[in-house]
Amino acid sequence: MMPELGKYAFAVLSAYGATAVLLVVLVAATLLRGRRVRAEMQRTEAGERTDA
Repeated sequence: MMPELGKYAFAVLSAYGATAVLLVVLVAATLLRGRRVRAEMQRTEAGERTDA
């Protein structure tokens, strides 16, 4: 299934590994930021309702 990479195997597989790690980090950071922003929006909206 895996192509023969020869002497470039380490470089190619390292690049794939680094890409996978960066994608996971970016997705996790996006999800965490979304949670934080959503919680802040709910706090802000709750504050506006009590002031009205």
